[in-house]
Amino acid sequence: MSALVYAAVRTPFGRLNGALAGERPDNLAALVIERILARASALDPARIDEVVWGNANGAGEENRNVGRMAALLAGVPVSVPGTTVNRLCGSSLDAAMIGSRAIETGDASIVLTGGVESMTRAPWVLPKPSRAHPVGDATLVSTTLGWRLVNPRMPKEWTVSLGEANEQLQQKYGVSRERQDAFSVRSHRLAAQAWDEGFYDDLVVPVDGPKPLRDEGIRPDSTVEKLAALKPSFRPDGTITAGNASPLSDGASAVLIGAESAAAGIGLDPIARIAGRGAHALEPQSFGYAPVDAANLALKRAGISWDQVGAVELNEAFAVQSLVCVDAWLRQGLRDPEIVNTKGGAIAIGHPLGASGGRILGTLAKVLRERGERWGVAAICIGVGQGLAVVLENLETTQ
Repeated sequence: MSALVYAAVRTPFGRLNGALAGERPDNLAALVIERILARASALDPARIDEVVWGNANGAGEENRNVGRMAALLAGVPVSVPGTTVNRLCGSSLDAAMIGSRAIETGDASIVLTGGVESMTRAPWVLPKPSRAHPVGDATLVSTTLGWRLVNPRMPKEWTVSLGEANEQLQQKYGVSRERQDAFSVRSHRLAAQAWDEGFYDDLVVPVDGPKPLRDEGIRPDSTVEKLAALKPSFRPDGTITAGNASPLSDGASAVLIGAESAAAGIGLDPIARIAGRGAHALEPQSFGYAPVDAANLALKRAGISWDQVGAVELNEAFAVQSLVCVDAWLRQGLRDPEIVNTKGGAIAIGHPLGASGGRILGTLAKVLRERGERWGVAAICIGVGQGLAVVLENLETTQ
């Protein structure tokens, strides 16, 4: 049984402390659930077999299981179960992979997947003391991004910051600052162009009130010269800056997945088939390279090769890790680097951790239809040394 994508939506992605800063993550998640169900006009929400939701934090207003919380807030019947998946940056792509497996095995007919993150509202945490009434100070720890409350048994080289890990990747593969900055300018230019041309009009749903109509991080006036003036963020002599890395962001995404037999009950024609899935892991500090073999595995399971791929959506956590992944795929048969992120990427659009996988999956499905390509790859790197990838097949090309 095939797992098919029927619809995908997301909010605009807001910058840290930006236009979505006042929105609770459970409300953002509930919003995209409401909007995607409104598009599935024939669907009785009680027929949804499962809500599978991605979230990388869970320490604050997500209330541990934001998938269940958001479904209840959105008015989904209490009889529909919900779970929350945490694979950090890959959480909502993982949710879609889990949902598609449930459909392929016959355990479900309709699964609502997605993800959410408010990096603005991520709380500080305070570890509990080992004994009552300790003397001395305690330190609040931010849960916004990266390692926290690290187990001292973890090797030091594994627990470097995400930025330092990517500086190490830069050293290993020799990706210049100039290439990183040029890649970042391309991300902004293509994202702005896609918005201007109306590509995102039916993918992005507005948030109530005076919120951004577009992704808040896009800077159409970005130039290589402007980015070259920025100081390195992680090493005095480093190459990674605020301009060639994805910003901290807020947002939510949703993807409705179902069996072919569910089409009439959903009231929509499917737009893509999930044809292959891949997960890969390596040393935690090398996480930026993990999408390479995750995508290769997904392609193998789909029964195709890189020269058949017509579109790629790769989450741009950092320009350097994106470039090393694309370089590796070019060596393996990717036909043209320009088919990667043709509508901009996370450096411009933003990267609300738990929501990004759903964003790239929904964007890929639409790009394939727009370009008339049959096969596409959505891939994402994940902190602590992991990567995920999904191969989509455009159903319009098989009719």
